[in-house]
Amino acid sequence: MNELAANPSPLFSYAVLVIIIVVAFIAWFFVNRASVRASEQIQLLETLLEEQKKQNALLRRLADAQSDTAPKDVEEEDEKRDFIRLIPER
Repeated sequence: MNELAANPSPLFSYAVLVIIIVVAFIAWFFVNRASVRASEQIQLLETLLEEQKKQNALLRRLADAQSDTAPKDVEEEDEKRDFIRLIPER
């Protein structure tokens, strides 16, 4: 019986087990923290993508509106020039 009590083997194995468990929890903490940060960054990037899509749609509307008005302005200028050309110079 004294041989079992004097043997440090069970105590050593428990200490190694506790150290392994502590290291596993520390590793899990950092991996989980990195995963949460990555998820937050992905969510922010998706939000930015949606905002950029909205901005692109607005820019397309503005460009279409300007392209619609630009030829009219050019046509009006051409009409004014044509009208001036019809007036004889003295």
